Amino acid sequence: MRPLLQVDCVDAGYGGVQVLWEVSLEIRAGEIVALIGANSAGKSTLLRVLSGLLRAWRGGVMFAGHTITTASPEAIVQAGLMHVPQGRRLFPALSVRHNLLLGAYTRRDHRAVADDLAQMLRWFPDLADRLTLPAGQLSGGEQQMLALARGLMARPQLLLIDEPSLGLAPLVVRSLMDVLERLRTRGVSVLLVEQDVGLALAHASRAYVLEAGRVALSGSAPALLADPRVRAAYLGLAA
Repeated sequence: MRPLLQVDCVDAGYGGVQVLWEVSLEIRAGEIVALIGANSAGKSTLLRVLSGLLRAWRGGVMFAGHTITTASPEAIVQAGLMHVPQGRRLFPALSVRHNLLLGAYTRRDHRAVADDLAQMLRWFPDLADRLTLPAGQLSGGEQQMLALARGLMARPQLLLIDEPSLGLAPLVVRSLMDVLERLRTRGVSVLLVEQDVGLALAHASRAYVLEAGRVALSGSAPALLADPRVRAAYLGLAA
């Protein structure tokens, strides 16, 4: 089966500073794939390249059989790839409802959008009672729920999600991970960047380890969880 996403030898950076060197990875339909690594390893930079927010210097990106290396962010969203960035990036003065509907701004199937809005409120019931509140008045956990729900309103084939558990209570993190598992059963793929490596590997089928902008390790999540290098560097466990 052809991968849904294929990244081939991508170099990228900011100004004259290179951050990524020959990064290659692939994701198949219905997979949760974790991208782990230390701070400044290049994880968020790679997500920005994939979503069109940063242009790759070299290499290529294929999504759903089409080259998106130089595509605009809008075209990439329309193709079915959605990025939920670190820090949520909500519109704080707009209501929860309007933030959700902005996730579907490229869609014209209005009845299905309404159905998806109802689905998001079932998956994230804490948002249902806050639809008219400005997003800026939500708690940190509620804002992360809203950011994820807004991304899902685009009906993506692939969701890129950056540090969803950062600063959140364990109960909120568990509910977010439950949603990712639901997506897997519906055939939606996820590329998960997560500071909690144990959490990421517990929910992923495969993973890539970025070190200083290069893919240093890759394999099944159970194999990486047992790898002495991963255990020592990211889990604080003896090799």
